[in-house]
Amino acid sequence: MTDLTHRTAIVTGGATLLAHGVVGALVKAGANVVVADIDEPGGAAAEKIGKNVVFVKTDITDDAAIRAMVDTAVQRFGGVDIVVNLAAIYLDEGFASPRADWLTALNVNVVSMVEVVRAAYPHLKASKHAAIVNFTSISSKVAQTGRWLYPTSKAAIAQLTRSMAMDFAPDGIRVNSVSPGWTWSKIMDTLTHGNRAKTDAVAAPFHLTGRVGDGAEVGNVVAFLVSDDASVVTGADWAADGGYSAMGPEQAAPAIPKLMD
Repeated sequence: MTDLTHRTAIVTGGATLLAHGVVGALVKAGANVVVADIDEPGGAAAEKIGKNVVFVKTDITDDAAIRAMVDTAVQRFGGVDIVVNLAAIYLDEGFASPRADWLTALNVNVVSMVEVVRAAYPHLKASKHAAIVNFTSISSKVAQTGRWLYPTSKAAIAQLTRSMAMDFAPDGIRVNSVSPGWTWSKIMDTLTHGNRAKTDAVAAPFHLTGRVGDGAEVGNVVAFLVSDDASVVTGADWAADGGYSAMGPEQAAPAIPKLMD
């Protein structure tokens, strides 16, 4: 069983429904968790996941706010061993997106990851169990109609992860990324009025598992990657996508018989 006892994790974007599953997996493994997000209701909900979960309202595009959040983590729990960069913005109108939207998306989704790590770096370097997990996406590898900003930023994160892993290796800091597929989230809940069966049916043709994932399932992958069980793993992108990225354009339906109809 994954053991993160006495370790402290920072989870940015930790107020989201998907992130609650990640926070829950870290807590289950014994970690203290600082949730950094601007969403106060979602942050308050995250605090209910475990007694060692603390919400710190944080604008991750504000470097002073990031430093204050890291200081809170250190003051409360004595250090920082783990950073999970999950926060993201979905601002994206494809080709119609103006320069300002591009800069906002890249600032939130990519640059802010770097700044969170920069603030936590001295504490990660001092830890004997330092690990970082950056959230990429299935969107980083495939074209999706009308979406440019989000996929581009997620592809950049995959490269950023490799660069981090290379340069932080001498410090004993492992860095990996996780690419979720469709995962049960607030937007899916809202759009379907809570109809999980409908969501699974829509996702089934392009997920080998025939359904969307749960935040807790993605969280279990994250908990493994930041644990000593993954001590040999760094610079890698882990697909937590129900087989989405393994499936080709023909999907799971045999194509050849269609030629003989």
